[in-house]
Amino acid sequence: MAHKTDISRRDFIKSVAGFVGTLIGIGIGLPSILYLLSPSLEKTQDDLIIDLGSLERYPIGIPTRFEFTRTRVNGWERTATNYGLFVLRKSESEVRVFSDICTHLGCRVTWHPDQGHYISPCHDGHFDMVGNVVSGPPPRPLDEFTAEIKNGNLIVSLPPVKRKG
Repeated sequence: MAHKTDISRRDFIKSVAGFVGTLIGIGIGLPSILYLLSPSLEKTQDDLIIDLGSLERYPIGIPTRFEFTRTRVNGWERTATNYGLFVLRKSESEVRVFSDICTHLGCRVTWHPDQGHYISPCHDGHFDMVGNVVSGPPPRPLDEFTAEIKNGNLIVSLPPVKRKG
């Protein structure tokens, strides 16, 4: 009585070759797949701290414009965002930093020293020196960045905080 559980030498070699081939395929394929997917699996950081340089660069009582570009990589996508802000140094130890984006339609505001206002060119929105709405259609004050002074340098945190009107 012969049992059919015995396998031929040819079937054994086929099974071993198939198993070894599968291991080789996994060994080569898995790292390749992980390499291709890794950019999409990385976490991105939304909050960022920016050093705006020495506090002495910003005169007391005069809104001073500062611009920078932040480049972010999210997977395979590279995004460059331009930021504009106004630094208002009120005293040796008090500084406020406002976004230059109008809260109405997102136009860039500019400081007009002759009027003492930030003015939006889109619909003539006016903001006072500390970013509060003076006139026009803007629904709320200019957004404000969290700012602090460290070792004589002005540091701001992104993103800006939305202020209520």
